[in-house]
Amino acid sequence: MIWPLPALLAWALAWALFLGLQRTAMPLGVALLLATALGGLLALLPIVAATRWRRVFVALGFPLSLLASGLAGALPAWAWLLPMGALLALYPVHAWRDAPVFPTPRGALRGLSALMPLPDGARVLDAGCGLGDGLRELHAAYPRALLDGIEWSWPVRLLCGLRCRLRRIPARVTRGDIWKADWSGYELVYLFQRPESMPRAVAKAQMELRPRAWMASLEFEAQELRPVARHICPDGRPVWLYQAPFKAR
Repeated sequence: MIWPLPALLAWALAWALFLGLQRTAMPLGVALLLATALGGLLALLPIVAATRWRRVFVALGFPLSLLASGLAGALPAWAWLLPMGALLALYPVHAWRDAPVFPTPRGALRGLSALMPLPDGARVLDAGCGLGDGLRELHAAYPRALLDGIEWSWPVRLLCGLRCRLRRIPARVTRGDIWKADWSGYELVYLFQRPESMPRAVAKAQMELRPRAWMASLEFEAQELRPVARHICPDGRPVWLYQAPFKAR
């Protein structure tokens, strides 16, 4: 859909939920919270908002339009803390220094197993799995691998688990901190972070990954390490492949 049509549809759905809840005599604060949460969840879908600023634009559209409409005058002052709470639940402060919800493109890892073969039953971690797009592509590339996904935001983790079940992706999705999780039991750790967090990922991989285990980074290169190979996605972006013991540049 041509932008901003997805944003308009997301705001319309949030408004429809808010007005519908008001007709059920639900308290205004609760209706505001649920409608804002719906807008925030829709903002996480790549088909609705593909960039960080568009996600912010979509997520804040409903509460700001409510404020401008005049209906906000009926709400107590404390009720405006509820939308902020809903947005913080979707994208917690703890995760601000990590990547926001960057979805792995469809087909991005097709053919990856030729460059980075893994045995049947290999344990694979999507560190910061978001809504599960990376798990979908990892399952396509390694259908016999044991997949784990870790996500800090609990609403996103619930949505990821639901999407995996609906798509029959055999992945175990848990809520947790990727920087505190133990990477030592995995044959592959897959990342789609951002340049600022790559040094931290390198340090953790060097300390925890066993010999012959792999770290794969979509798009962003680990400047400290020499890659073993590079996979090119259909859209032209690289996946940088590193194998322990790592070689420094």
